[in-house]
Amino acid sequence: MTRTQLVREGTRGGRASRSRRLSPALLLISPSIILMLLLFAWPMVAGILQAFQSPDGLGLDHIERMVGDGQFGPAVRNTLLLIVVLLPVQFVLAIVMALLLHQRPKGHGLYFYLWAVPIAVSDLAAGLVWLAIFTDNGYLNSALSTIGVGSVSWLSYTNPTSQFTAILVAELWRATSLVMVIVVSGLQGIPKDYDEAANVFGATYWTRLRHVWLPLLKPSLQVALILRTILAFQTFAVAQALTGQDFPLLVGEAYRFYTALQNPNVASALALVVMFVSMAAAFLYLRVLRDGTEGAAR
Repeated sequence: MTRTQLVREGTRGGRASRSRRLSPALLLISPSIILMLLLFAWPMVAGILQAFQSPDGLGLDHIERMVGDGQFGPAVRNTLLLIVVLLPVQFVLAIVMALLLHQRPKGHGLYFYLWAVPIAVSDLAAGLVWLAIFTDNGYLNSALSTIGVGSVSWLSYTNPTSQFTAILVAELWRATSLVMVIVVSGLQGIPKDYDEAANVFGATYWTRLRHVWLPLLKPSLQVALILRTILAFQTFAVAQALTGQDFPLLVGEAYRFYTALQNPNVASALALVVMFVSMAAAFLYLRVLRDGTEGAAR
């Protein structure tokens, strides 16, 4: 047998061996694949078809109805404004809280559990809690009246700035703890050798933060940023509990079209806008915040 024939036989044998190894693997993961197709792929395809479905077949009628609605522009503006303001403030607070816990002060375990409590509170429950604070007869106005300051209509439709502030504060309280937990986990994964080496060379706290901790936290911050951006685009229950339809957001508009206006096609179109913008933001984060160690390894 020639050398070429030996190579061919070896190649065929390797392929047959890989196929034998692959078949049990596919068999094991097939339930997960089927579940993912049923829970994610099929609803997504159905939603896309519903958004473009019209009496005459596929068309842009529902897209035009969505764009032409008077609340669509304010909903897009409010959603983007909420994300632009919320995420930087939230990440600064979460990183500060995580760094405080990283110093392991006395009672740090108790602080962690207290700060993580909002994770266990549902969106609607958080909205109702803050409604009791910001409503006209709520705790905040009662406190202001006690010190001689007049009451403020925080949730009035005539005061969109205070409406936005109320939703922002409620979202900060509700979701900052999620980012904090991710950052704490990332800090715990940083090898102590790096920090000890920085101490040996006389690095200050701020130098270690800038050149050791934050660069090594990049993968954790990337995950947290993608997750929080997607969830911020889906902000609904908190705003619904506090302001109803007076402060429109994209997901709230989808809910309005589906329930009040009985138009699931336009609601699907709005859901597609949220999905595509979220996917675009996640792709952008993955490109911009790519781990430098990965690039170096390549």
